[in-house]
Amino acid sequence: MRYYIWTIGCQMNVADSRRVAAALEKLGYTETQRAEDADVIVLNTCAVRQSAEDKAYGRLMSLKPLKRRKPNLVINMMGCVVGLKGHDRLRKRFPFVDVFSPPSDPGPLLSFLAQREHKSMQEAETRRRFALQDGELVLPQRLRGRLVSDFVPVVLGCSHACTYCVIPYRRGPERSRPPELILSEARSLAAQGVKEITLLGQIVDRYGKDLDSGINLARLLRSVHEIEGIERIRFLTSHPLWMTEELLETVAELPKVMPHIEVPVQAGDDQVLENMRRGYTAEDYRRLVHKIREIIPGVAIATDVIVGFPGETEEQFQRTYDLLAELRLDVVHLARYSERPGTVAARKMKDDVPPEEKMRRFRLIEELQEKISAEINARYQGEFVEVLFEEKVKGRWKGRTPTNKLVFVESDEDLRGQIRRVLITWTGPWSLLGRLAEDLARPLTAPAAKAV
Repeated sequence: MRYYIWTIGCQMNVADSRRVAAALEKLGYTETQRAEDADVIVLNTCAVRQSAEDKAYGRLMSLKPLKRRKPNLVINMMGCVVGLKGHDRLRKRFPFVDVFSPPSDPGPLLSFLAQREHKSMQEAETRRRFALQDGELVLPQRLRGRLVSDFVPVVLGCSHACTYCVIPYRRGPERSRPPELILSEARSLAAQGVKEITLLGQIVDRYGKDLDSGINLARLLRSVHEIEGIERIRFLTSHPLWMTEELLETVAELPKVMPHIEVPVQAGDDQVLENMRRGYTAEDYRRLVHKIREIIPGVAIATDVIVGFPGETEEQFQRTYDLLAELRLDVVHLARYSERPGTVAARKMKDDVPPEEKMRRFRLIEELQEKISAEINARYQGEFVEVLFEEKVKGRWKGRTPTNKLVFVESDEDLRGQIRRVLITWTGPWSLLGRLAEDLARPLTAPAAKAV
């Protein structure tokens, strides 16, 4: 029996898909890279933007003829398109789908498979609880000993409810996972060769606020730091309201926690931020960036920005542009506003910025950030950096610096999972090229004309 998983969306979806794969392999299934060869197909979907939701529907409809040819094929749709309450609506629209699963919950699929195999309801429920609560994560067979970096969810759902965001409606309220499960999962990943883990949460800084143990993200990082075999730790995504000095000082103190912070600003105009219900001002964000840089020397900061939010004027957009030009952050994840059903913005605000204007603003920030990123990365030219290598891509080894810069190196060695000292020989806005320190005595070949 074989399974196939298609995943779109955020790192949380990637982590959820790994959990589903691990559960299926415990049941005796093996992975296939072709949907046509599978007995169970899982589509793990995203609803943050309409384009992602449309892709999910398109992929699902492409399976309808396959289901007609293979009636015993099990099709499972999970993730944010399904959400917590979308089962009945989707079941009417897609009757050929066997199982609908909420985000981060492989339980319905496991229960369906158990009952199909004539297992008892008690066993089905046991499998469901295992999928949700077991802290031992056995990676899919093809990744064991090969996966270098992985994601560990620590906070599920979100209760902040920004006016544009569909996540609270699709993933439910904020729930922190018990620390013992997180640590157990991290240990099991380390035992399977994973060197770097990223702790995930929609607002990861709020970890532990709904638990009685008194634990928070800073204390969780200290516990993960003690795990043998884990050599690098990251966390995302942060929120300006919840990033504390204790957390920043923990990042600065612990060698395994990388100097890489992702903290979205979303807009640089106070009225737009208020309309988004973000809870801070542009000046608050500016002070936070200065504090991060003061406490964590050499830190890399990434942010998220939405252009074309309802009512955003040219002057308001310009304030966002000017803030980014002033702060000169390492990475800006850009998005054009997309109305999402059920959100406050969709119910109460008019999507009045034309698509072509959204794209113009998108391009302006894209061009600005390309220039800033190129100038920041140029500082690495001729410098030595520590790179954790993940995999080989088109003949070059790909890895990342502590500040999450992408580095490519040519080598005949197997560098997977190794942290090696690299001399940077070429820089661009999106990646760097380098040579292993041990290879510097060898003749240098000309670098490619453009970044990989």
